[in-house]
Amino acid sequence: MNGKESLITRISWLKNPFKRATIDAAKTFKGQTGIEIGGPSKPFDLRSFFPVYLYAGKIDGVNFSNTTVWEGNIKEGDSYQYSANRPKGHQYIDEAAALASVPDNHYDFLLSCHSLEHVANPVQALKRWNAVLKPGGRLCLILPDKRYTFDHNRPYTAFEHLLQDYRNGITEQDATHFDEVIRLHDLTKDREQTKAALIDRTQNNYTNRCVHHHVFSFELIGQLLNYCGFKVDMTREFAPFHLFTLATKTN
Repeated sequence: MNGKESLITRISWLKNPFKRATIDAAKTFKGQTGIEIGGPSKPFDLRSFFPVYLYAGKIDGVNFSNTTVWEGNIKEGDSYQYSANRPKGHQYIDEAAALASVPDNHYDFLLSCHSLEHVANPVQALKRWNAVLKPGGRLCLILPDKRYTFDHNRPYTAFEHLLQDYRNGITEQDATHFDEVIRLHDLTKDREQTKAALIDRTQNNYTNRCVHHHVFSFELIGQLLNYCGFKVDMTREFAPFHLFTLATKTN
């Protein structure tokens, strides 16, 4: 795409009231300090539907390991380059559901794009994410829409199942859904994988964290957020497979 085509595309976004709402919402984060779980993420960058990177004052990042499938080698410290020409944030190496090294009541907002599905205990994670936010802090959560991904054959996860996982103290070593993942994964929508590679990747999930433990709908997202002390402010579907939710911490 050349510069003129990019500009035309951007103008069409701005004239679309559906997309305009999320762009306007991103502007309300101007100057604020946030933290992102599992980033950086394209949907938060300049030309996407929620360009919060453009407006935020500073964003720190969290990844579970010094080496990930998505980011390669990273290191803890002031090295989180979430967007070009933006100040670097602090990179934490920490579990998304624990955030043991992240202070409570510290951030104005938290971003999570296609990361919560990789967490074995979403309730525990969301409760912890709530705790690191200041009163009235906001959460932007993006999850895959299974209808357009390799998960489309899998059933939606029940809220009661996630509550039981929380009560049972499920950890990242959980393998409950591995058989389902392997059996129902649509390889035609994941052409980089063979069946053998999928099995190997799934069985070694604690190292790579590629498994989608659970499958989310807007209904399930709403139930989760309400239980974990958030109020849903906005939901949107965006191509090719994004379920976008903006919520506010209430307690």
